[in-house]
Amino acid sequence: MSSPSRQELLHLIARLAYQEGEFTLSSGAKSSYYINCKTVTLHPQGAYLVGHLCGALLSPDTAAVGGLTLGADPLVTAIALVSAPTPQPVSGLIIRKEPKAHGALSQIEGPLPPPDSLITVVEDVVTTGKSLGLAVQVLRAAGYRVSEGITLVDRLQGGEDYLAAMGVHLTALFTLPEIQAHYRQL
Repeated sequence: MSSPSRQELLHLIARLAYQEGEFTLSSGAKSSYYINCKTVTLHPQGAYLVGHLCGALLSPDTAAVGGLTLGADPLVTAIALVSAPTPQPVSGLIIRKEPKAHGALSQIEGPLPPPDSLITVVEDVVTTGKSLGLAVQVLRAAGYRVSEGITLVDRLQGGEDYLAAMGVHLTALFTLPEIQAHYRQL
């Protein structure tokens, strides 16, 4: 298989994830377009590309990647899987919106790293940044350090600033204008 290409991932997102029409976003806002990256992150080639491209952005001392279920689940899995044969494998963590009401009552699922470990939060699409922000709050409350976030697409609607106010630097593989420009070329 060829080396992972940002251009290949851009093409998959523009072709499979981006739609135009009338949509209501999770924030409640109305939009004339929608990006459903799960059609890409659950695609075999998409998962491969996401795992490699996002994994390449991790700080060398990152112990785990985590994010709020459901958008982050395929990203977390792809990054952890691709990291397995590397000298610095990372665990994957899934964060529930609310603690589980039974069993161990956990809100963080996965192999927990030691306290004070560095965790990078991930999300497929960032609009306001509140989903990533909740993941940051839960992880910090559990004793982890979180200062980096990665998203496939930044809609450029305040998420980066929201996270920066929390002390989290957001890196986006793509911005909305890049996706829209490529979509129009198809």
